[in-house]
Amino acid sequence: MTITDFQKELLAQGDSNYKKFTAKLVPNVDENFIIGLKWTPQLRTFTKNFFGGNFEPFLNSLPHKYYEENLIHAHLISEMKNFSECLREVKKFLPYVDNWGVCDSIIPKIFKKHVQELEPEILNFLKSENPYAVRFALLMLLKFYLGENFNEKYLAAAAEIKSENYYVQMAAAWFFAEALIKQYDSAKIYLEQKKLVPWIQNKTIQKAVESFRISDAQKNYLRTLKIRRGNAKLDDTKNF
Repeated sequence: MTITDFQKELLAQGDSNYKKFTAKLVPNVDENFIIGLKWTPQLRTFTKNFFGGNFEPFLNSLPHKYYEENLIHAHLISEMKNFSECLREVKKFLPYVDNWGVCDSIIPKIFKKHVQELEPEILNFLKSENPYAVRFALLMLLKFYLGENFNEKYLAAAAEIKSENYYVQMAAAWFFAEALIKQYDSAKIYLEQKKLVPWIQNKTIQKAVESFRISDAQKNYLRTLKIRRGNAKLDDTKNF
């Protein structure tokens, strides 16, 4: 059975309505390369059975043709149990990631146990020219480095990002909003000193005040830190 056979099997399971729905969620992906599949336990079992548990041929078949193939790839990486192997596959895959849906599906569980070894890699990803490598790094910081592993340098590194890419800016706002929830005193300084670009600052505040994990007093104060500039106008139509 070949990768082409696998594609044919996926195509046979596609749903046209879900394809249209997915196309709206990831507008920068050509609809011709969307099959219309969810990552479900059934699809996971099908993938495992098709490759007999040996996913190496699939993982090495980059670049993939279909959005769902990339989604499957992301989930397979996320389930790897060996840290070094997982990190190697993440670094190999990121150059081919071109949308937020696939990017946000790369959540390796093993990373939680190796935050020290992972840190320099994440900080390096933040400097990448690939916006989805940057977004991935921000989401890893959000997930693994705002709790017991927190260090102010992560806020500083994220604040240095000046990308105009929407999906990077949204991830940065998401990160700082979560930082306000978990590390309020450290994070608010970046807003008070206006160290974030205006759009990210305002979106951070918007997302933070929508959270039930921030007090009313904190929300009222954060609202005073909004930057009143035309080019910082909030876009409420998307939330990725």
